Parts: sequence; C-alpha cells; structure tokens
Amino acid sequence: MAHPLPPGLTPAEVAFLAEMEMVTIVPRQRIESIDLLGGKTPTLRPPHRAQVPLWLALLLKKQNRANIVPPPWLHPASLQSIIQREKVEDPVAFSPPPPPPSRIKIGGTAERINDASDGVSPPFLPSCTADAPSGFLPYHWQEVAEALLAHAGDDMPASAGEVRGLLRDLAEIRAAKLRSSSSAFEGFGDAGVSLTGVGAMELADNRAFLLGVIDGVRTLGAGAEATRREQEEEERAERGDEFNDSDEEMGI
Repeated sequence: MAHPLPPGLTPAEVAFLAEMEMVTIVPRQRIESIDLLGGKTPTLRPPHRAQVPLWLALLLKKQNRANIVPPPWLHPASLQSIIQREKVEDPVAFSPPPPPPSRIKIGGTAERINDASDGVSPPFLPSCTADAPSGFLPYHWQEVAEALLAHAGDDMPASAGEVRGLLRDLAEIRAAKLRSSSSAFEGFGDAGVSLTGVGAMELADNRAFLLGVIDGVRTLGAGAEATRREQEEEERAERGDEFNDSDEEMGI
C-alpha cells in the first residue's frame, strides 16, 4: 500500500511553480511568437525588452539567444535595505510583499489592480520583471533568485558571490523569525497566525514547524474557551441560587 503524500507542496514542486513567474529579457535574435497553453508569447525583436515566463527565459539564456534582466529587488542595494529593515527597523514582522501594479486611467489617476477580473492575482503578480519595485520581496523570491544565479550569473547587477551572500544573510534572518515563537508569533490571537510577507519556499521548508505551532495555538485557544465556558456556567448557577433565595424571602 502506497504511503499518502504529505500535506502541502514540496520544495521541488514550489520551485517548479516558480518557473511561471514573468521575467524581463533582452533577446539577441528575432523570435516569432509561440503558442503555449497559457497563451502566445510576444514576438522578440532585439534590442527591445520583453516579458516571458522564467522557464522560457532560462531556456533562451542557455541557448545564448537572450539575456535576462534581473529584477530591481535582486540588486545589492535593495537586498541590503531589506536586511536592514528585517534586522533592525522591524525585527518581528516580515518585509511586506510588493504592492500590486497600478493602471493609469484616462483622467491621469492611478488605480490599483488587485482583483481576479484583471487577470492578475497572487502569487503571480508581475513582481520579478524589470519594472517591479525595489525593496520588496515577491512570493517566489528564493526560487527566482536561485534560478537566475545558477543559469544567468553573468547578467546579475553584481558578482554572484556578493548576491548569494546577501540572500543567505536574509534567509537566515527570516528563518530565525519563523522559528522564534516569542517574536514571529507574538501578538497573534485567536484569529490565527499572520504570515504576510513569507515566501513560498520558506513555507515549504518550515511547513512541519508552522503546522505544529498553529496546532499548539489552537489547543491553547480551545483550553481557554473551555475554561471561559465553565466560569460562565458557574456564574449562571450562582445567579440562579441567588434568585431562588430572594423568591423564598418574598414568599413567592
């Protein structure tokens, strides 16, 4: 009899899904549009930039047919600012995810795109392209960064060793937050545990620990609820006895 699969996605499955993230490339030769299950790819005309899925960008990079433009959040200055925020400015909470893109309306005002009717929904917001904001970590930040460093290291804004070192420091800081019940889960009540800003790979790597913490919070909450109900029943019983004694004194 086969063993049931564990709940949730494995790290390998998360890395596979991350290859659907859109990234920016600079084609080195003209490539016509390709029909894919998710729709047609744009026609690539050098030196104009284009946005394609990560898996296609890596394939073109391996064939020496395109260069990949790293997202702004992968620049050393952006990573250092995120580390400063995570470590010093707010050592409890995680860095907020990137804001949704804005759509410029006819009147010149900007309106956020954050509903499914626009065809854009988490975790696949365009947060890994060259137009993505710096200083924010997307949902698949670890997977995208690892793939770009492994296959497009010469396209990085700095040496691969420097970027890897900053990513390693950032991952260690965030892992310590996840595993610290006195900081990462402080202040979360019965409504649940907030994991806003936590990446997909971080959740996959720490799933067992997080599920244990959540189960512990639920157990504590259930015990507190049972104690509260017992106290309410005792108070009702005492109030009932007082009402009975007052009725007897009044001769009712």
